[in-house]
Amino acid sequence: MSINLTLILILSVIGIINTGYLSYHTIKKTPVKCFFFPPEWCLKVQQSKFSRTLGFPNSYAGLAMYCGLLILTLLFYAGALAVFWPISAIIWIGFLFSLYFFIIQAFVLRAFCTWCVVSFIEFVLLFIINFLR
Repeated sequence: MSINLTLILILSVIGIINTGYLSYHTIKKTPVKCFFFPPEWCLKVQQSKFSRTLGFPNSYAGLAMYCGLLILTLLFYAGALAVFWPISAIIWIGFLFSLYFFIIQAFVLRAFCTWCVVSFIEFVLLFIINFLR
């Protein structure tokens, strides 16, 4: 297995854990733990109107993207998926959404959520891996 595919798989699993945690707290309607930032920042991000897209929680969309990325990468590695473009498309979409929400946190909300920043970093790394592939 190439190093790029291995890194995509690792980042997908980390993303599933990250967005799974966020999705759990979305379902339970409880605040997430906020590391590196004031707790009220995570709460502000979590409860903002920007935490949903078209009424759908962003954490669910992220979880679906990371799961899709993991499954498609495994299928590509196994030879059951002959082309890489679906994987690349998910990475592009995830990167653009993460960048958009990072900008919203920085300039509109003026607050950051640890888990959103982790997801942004993951998609930046995935974008770089995809670009270098």
